[in-house]
Amino acid sequence: MAQWIAANPKIFIVALQNHLWLTGVALSAVLLIALPLGLLLTRQRRFANAAMAIVNILRTVPSLALLVIMLPLLGTGFLPSVVALTLYGLPALLLNTYTGLTEVDADIVDAARGQGFSDAQVMTRIEIPLALPVIFAGIRTAAVQIVSAATLAAFIGGGGLGELITAGMANFNFPQLIAGAVAVALLALTVEIGFAGIERLMTRQLRMGAS
Repeated sequence: MAQWIAANPKIFIVALQNHLWLTGVALSAVLLIALPLGLLLTRQRRFANAAMAIVNILRTVPSLALLVIMLPLLGTGFLPSVVALTLYGLPALLLNTYTGLTEVDADIVDAARGQGFSDAQVMTRIEIPLALPVIFAGIRTAAVQIVSAATLAAFIGGGGLGELITAGMANFNFPQLIAGAVAVALLALTVEIGFAGIERLMTRQLRMGAS
């Protein structure tokens, strides 16, 4: 594996850069959609059940199936891969955002309102800070899911480290295949450890602030 990377550094670096770009754009889209939508659903509870039902359906659809569904809709390439990965990572963050906000102690919220806090102040000063560890756990889960699933984007021309795996399988080039597979595994592990560390640090700071 190391020998193949040393012999083909440009190919590996381009594949890694494409993988990071693909996952970065998809995760950014998930954040831009899930966080505001989760906040909105806590204020519009009548739509929450329907939204959660749709999200739970998305959770049951395999990542490869989402990518294949994009073919007749958007064709091949970067855009359909990003859309599919966004849909794949969306449930984890949306569910955690909604759950974290709705599970904030109602007595704390009522006390804040009794002190004259507006709805916006209750959300920004009470609900979001208390729900942040749960929300961030959703971000971590979504990030790892997207990094892993982005490997399959190679099947619809999305690029990334998955191209090393598919090319290695097609050409019986096992060092190339292993290089791609190990790189994806290490990238997913790095994302998991990195986000978990930030989550622990954030939770510790919140507890220190509360005390």
